Amino acid sequence: MSIDGVVLAAGYSKRVGQFKPALLLDGKPILERCIENMQPVCDRIIVVGGYKIREIAGLIQHLPDITLVENKNFEDGMFSSVQCGIREVTGDRFFLIPGDQPVIKTETFQRLLDDLGDIVIPRYKGKKGHPALIAGRFIPEILAMPPTATLRDFIHSKENVIVDVDDPGIGLDVDTIEDLKKIERYIKGEMQ
Repeated sequence: MSIDGVVLAAGYSKRVGQFKPALLLDGKPILERCIENMQPVCDRIIVVGGYKIREIAGLIQHLPDITLVENKNFEDGMFSSVQCGIREVTGDRFFLIPGDQPVIKTETFQRLLDDLGDIVIPRYKGKKGHPALIAGRFIPEILAMPPTATLRDFIHSKENVIVDVDDPGIGLDVDTIEDLKKIERYIKGEMQ
């Protein structure tokens, strides 16, 4: 069974005020951390860029087995990036992860893969998070959805498996500089 990972990194990063994929977290760009955390369990990783695509290319050029795709319609919202990324998926199953969630544990990706459900979602302390693991057979259906849809719309329309994980990283994302500082404290063990 082959597994692809899709990392969504096409947006403007308006709320944080800086280009999120390039923000450093413990010395590494956030985008690189997202990729490295999932790479051990994926056969291939697809990064969806849009805004500052050349900068994204520079951030990932040294990483192996990465495919960069450009969402020319990234201004249409995140779902357009989902659709752009999954067009490149060849795996039997694929992970979808926003490019601003840099501390999801590799063990969490593996734990989701251990479940054979068609759609598998992690949950930590009662709260669902990322990544979503989705069977490749759903790609045509997701591609046929209108651009105004959301991945949440799709997931809620299907039966899915919820897997409890010991990983607060499934809910930690970088939308503000304060979020980045919070994640830095988490990495240093100052936050549970």
